Amino acid sequence: MLSCLSAAARDGRRNAAVLAVCQGLFTCAISIDLTLTALTGWQLAPDKALATLPFALITVAGAVVTWFAAFLIQRLGRRWSFVLGAASCCIGGLISVWSVWHAQFWTFCVGTALVGVFQAFAQYYRLAAADAVEETAKSRAISTVLAGGVIAALIGPALAAWSKDWFAAALFAGAYLVVAGMGLLSALVLLLFYRDQAGPVAVTSAEALTPARPLSAIVRTPIFMASVANNVAGSMVMMFIMTAAPLAAVACHHGIDDGAAIIQWHLVGMYAPSFFAARLIQRMGLGSVLLAGLGMNLGCALIAMFSTTLPAFYVALLLLGTGWNFMFVGGTTLLAQSYAPSERAKTQGLAELMRYAATALATLGAGPLLARFGWETLNTAILPVLLLSALVTLRWMWSRRAAQTALAAGLR
Repeated sequence: MLSCLSAAARDGRRNAAVLAVCQGLFTCAISIDLTLTALTGWQLAPDKALATLPFALITVAGAVVTWFAAFLIQRLGRRWSFVLGAASCCIGGLISVWSVWHAQFWTFCVGTALVGVFQAFAQYYRLAAADAVEETAKSRAISTVLAGGVIAALIGPALAAWSKDWFAAALFAGAYLVVAGMGLLSALVLLLFYRDQAGPVAVTSAEALTPARPLSAIVRTPIFMASVANNVAGSMVMMFIMTAAPLAAVACHHGIDDGAAIIQWHLVGMYAPSFFAARLIQRMGLGSVLLAGLGMNLGCALIAMFSTTLPAFYVALLLLGTGWNFMFVGGTTLLAQSYAPSERAKTQGLAELMRYAATALATLGAGPLLARFGWETLNTAILPVLLLSALVTLRWMWSRRAAQTALAAGLR
């Protein structure tokens, strides 16, 4: 029995490492697409009002597919589902190359939408790693996967700048060829090295006989609500501020290069803490790390509200990224603990759909709100979201403490 458990643990760690590589390839591909798609759309659009449509379709396609992806993963298994997602990136990248070469706007939209499909499947990498290990190792598995994005987040924009001029006759075509290559490489890595796992241990007979709860019952549990409060609120606030930050920096008389550097530091904040977030959770406790993430987001808002100097932008966006990481790793850990194996697909699907929808709204709303109300008001607007998330997190902490106290009293 112990040898089976140790073998399962080794398989779980190996799969987490494979998914970290795939996370890096995904981050490279999506950062190239996000860096250049608005410019390419402007170049190809028959009506400039449609220029941002290809960019928006990445998020929209991801939001639509994420719910169905959860059930496909349950049916086909993670390995073949993730390969299918990576293949959609390869095909989407090739369609984008063809579209840029032939100046076809609508087929370019198809290409970017397929990259959005890849994004939907890649969001399940961290959950696949968490589901394959025992409860005490979930946060470390999630952190391992997210750590794969550290270098990729920094080199992705550089790859976009390097490859966009490969073909003199078709500006940006080379960059989309790199996107296709990242998708192909992801599919090969998954096929060669990833193996499906049912979980760290076999499902007990009691668990097998217990009927799956309806989704309405799951969403009312404090642990699910806390996971959503941190995953959704953290991602929504992060995208809301990050999307507007480069525009705000330029409006505050900083250079365009300064705006790009601010985002690079933000990306460091997003992914670098993955190397130690799991260790912090083990030492400080999950609730403390979640509240620390919320506090960092609050710090970002306060700094941005009271100063528009360049150092203030750097510190605020670094805090925003680090706060997101703590909330995301912690929130994902809670999500992985909130369901039984028979409830996995519908619970993960709903949680990811909610996160995607909130992120899409934040991305679309940031620009118009910045233009109308300004940078200070934009940061003030996130305070109620952070407060609500903190209250839900504290409620879960209180309910867990109450359950532990009742259990201890029952054992006396």
